[in-house]
Amino acid sequence: MRKITLMLALPLLLGGCGDPSSSARSAQSRDGNTVGVEVTDAWCRATPNGARTGACYASFRAVGANDRLVSVNSSAATAAEVHDMEERDGMMRMTPLPQGLPLAEGRTVELKPGATHIMLTGLTSPLQTGEQAPMILTFESGRTLELLVPVRAGADG
Repeated sequence: MRKITLMLALPLLLGGCGDPSSSARSAQSRDGNTVGVEVTDAWCRATPNGARTGACYASFRAVGANDRLVSVNSSAATAAEVHDMEERDGMMRMTPLPQGLPLAEGRTVELKPGATHIMLTGLTSPLQTGEQAPMILTFESGRTLELLVPVRAGADG
């Protein structure tokens, strides 16, 4: 898979940065130190026809300072939220993270099947292998990243 990294000096420049990709980096210099968020290995699971929900995954790493993923938007669905999954009383339960996904500086947070993930609800059409789902990620710091996330089959992407 070909990866392209986007360097964003200011979040407002995002619209003029060219084509988004499945990996991105938002960064700005703060007194010579790089501060931002790296997003890598983003992918969405293919859905069967008629499915109204889908799931997407990625790895996040805050660089230079803590941050938090506070919202996800996608034209592929009417709504998108970060959800956590946990087993309670022998059943898997999914719960939204209303405060967003915390990103501790220097630590990688991996969204993966059966665990924390991005839930797309109200899909506008099935997520089909080989297509891309557009996403806009907004962080507590005000940074915004735009991604085209590849759709893949299978739990391991």
